[in-house]
Amino acid sequence: MESSYIYHITTAAAWEKAQLEGAYTADSLAIEGFIHCSTADQVAGVLDRYYKGQTNLVKLTIDKSKVTSPLIFELATSINEVFPHIHGPINVSAVVNAESI
Repeated sequence: MESSYIYHITTAAAWEKAQLEGAYTADSLAIEGFIHCSTADQVAGVLDRYYKGQTNLVKLTIDKSKVTSPLIFELATSINEVFPHIHGPINVSAVVNAESI
């Protein structure tokens, strides 16, 4: 059964800013046109590849049905896996949990 949730790793500061503004954006949105997300099975690999040794991280749990920007599952050719990408800001109301990791 497919999960209703996807995940995004960010910093505590970026999440605090998003809560004040009502929407979350990431540098990748301006650079690549989307915000990188993961399925539950992909989170550990993402943390290992991109966030090793970093502190003050937050894992956002996002309800796919509440995301107002386009959500597209696309192939990441660098590791040949399909990842969820949000092509626009993430509305804070779609985030159902923010867990410090």
